[in-house]
Amino acid sequence: MDGHLAGLISRFSKPGRVEWLGVRPERKADVVPLKSVLITENGLAGDRRATPGKRAVSLIQAEHLPVIAALSIHDKIPPEWLRRNIVVSGINLLGLRKVRFQIGSVILEGTGICAPCSRMEEILGYGGYTAVRGHGGITASVVETGEVKIGDVVVPILG
Repeated sequence: MDGHLAGLISRFSKPGRVEWLGVRPERKADVVPLKSVLITENGLAGDRRATPGKRAVSLIQAEHLPVIAALSIHDKIPPEWLRRNIVVSGINLLGLRKVRFQIGSVILEGTGICAPCSRMEEILGYGGYTAVRGHGGITASVVETGEVKIGDVVVPILG
């Protein structure tokens, strides 16, 4: 049964796509949207959290933005509000935890869940933290550096 489950877990219907990119230049500063960004071993160039390790890059699923809006007091949630680096559509990001995947020329490895921070209550209002729980995306470490741009394909590296 485990072999069967492993096979199912490694299947993705289609590749994903980068919909949005952004960096946080300093703590509590507005997120700066970008069309492309260099990803070094420390994470996104210009991002305040650019340090090597398990949380070098944060990603969130575009399909979860309307869910978070529906669970909060907002009609729409702009990606900047959630303070993640990369918004991806078309692929289940949770399926990329503990998996290597390629975006543009960059190879990342999913390291865990990107839990909401207390700022979500500030930004989204009362209940904002809970609205993001389970929908906050994933964190990743950098395996190979390079450039990522809007429209780049997101594909798992299986095998």
